[in-house]
Amino acid sequence: MYFLKETPPISFSGSVMAPSGSTGLLLWVLIFFALSITPLEARGPLGWLAGKPPQRTAAAGICASSVHIYGYKCEEHDVVTQDGYILNMQRIPEGRAGAGDMSKKQPVLIQHGILVDGMSWLLNPADQNLPLILADQGFDVWMGNTRGTRFSRRHKYLNPHQPAFWNWTWDELVSFDLPAMFDHIHGLTGQKIHYLGHSLGTLIGFASFSEKGLVDKLRSAAMLSPIAYLSHMTTVIGDIAARSFLAEATAILGVAEFNPKSGLVGGFIKAICHQAGVDCYDLIAVITGKNCCLNASTIDLFLANEPQSTSTKNMIHLSQTVRDKELRKYNYGSGDRNMKHYGQALPPAYNISAIPHDLPIFFSYGGLDCLADVTDVKYLLDQFKFHDKDKMDVQFIKEYAHADFIMGVTAKDVVYNQVATFFKRQS
Repeated sequence: MYFLKETPPISFSGSVMAPSGSTGLLLWVLIFFALSITPLEARGPLGWLAGKPPQRTAAAGICASSVHIYGYKCEEHDVVTQDGYILNMQRIPEGRAGAGDMSKKQPVLIQHGILVDGMSWLLNPADQNLPLILADQGFDVWMGNTRGTRFSRRHKYLNPHQPAFWNWTWDELVSFDLPAMFDHIHGLTGQKIHYLGHSLGTLIGFASFSEKGLVDKLRSAAMLSPIAYLSHMTTVIGDIAARSFLAEATAILGVAEFNPKSGLVGGFIKAICHQAGVDCYDLIAVITGKNCCLNASTIDLFLANEPQSTSTKNMIHLSQTVRDKELRKYNYGSGDRNMKHYGQALPPAYNISAIPHDLPIFFSYGGLDCLADVTDVKYLLDQFKFHDKDKMDVQFIKEYAHADFIMGVTAKDVVYNQVATFFKRQS
């Protein structure tokens, strides 16, 4: 077996139960197959890149590997959340033309999606990378890295080998990670913040802003490939994993860290790809679906640096969102357990329509996005039907899929310039 010896069985207050019926049968078939195949790490740490030359990675930090090399200033910042996680952030305070008047620069926080980190924004040449484009446009750019990713695997009292380190979902990103980042940026700049999220970065933004916790520090929000409702998701790994209870199976077998590149989780992913008859080593397509506008060198860099770990419990929460077709806090599996955590039998819902109607907000979504499916995005946009019309911009890009928004070679002209213009209008 490929269990990490330092990771004993995880318990989520008794909430993980083995599924039954047809999904349960598929689950146990996948478990058997996952335990009988060669794990991904047996082919090297990144088996799908076997035979390819070494790629640029962020071993020395994201600033050193991916910002300084293009001639930009970059600062590494550490931020501590209220529950003890130490998060790494990058700040690009100026463009290549120089600083200008820092007191007039508006801060922008860029937040990545699931299973990646801030490096995912910096894989193209400098003139195609969103953080550098915004810096050149005169913004004070910050990049967040949520807990569990490679530079945010620290805690005041815990370490990643302990299951307790991974006892969180995106609820905690809403309650702790985003507030810590906002407080740090606002404390240093004294200015309200433009927020830009992609994928899970949009979900935690929607949830946070709906609870009004950060809106007093928020200037505007831009949401790329926005997700909140996932019932029409069609990616191979996402759909099968959610409906076959992949994350729950991983928890049952005692794996608290959900690491797609190795161990039991890597075996599960290979099993799912085999069961679906797809090429598991085309990992971007497996996770996001087919994208229109990525070049081969960018894909190689992506696979050299991503995917990143998250918590198994977080994947369970996302799977609940897919299966239940609702946006709620984590479900502990029974009315009694939920009552213990929330004081009610059902987990509380996030009410997106409660986001302040005068918040300037920009949406950009793609017609070929298999994660942020058009049907789900339209349902999300319907939650904003009472939003002030002059405060809401919606962009639809017919040919774009999920990863095109962060790595597409045409994204500067198609999306990023529009984002910069939108932010400038909110000054």
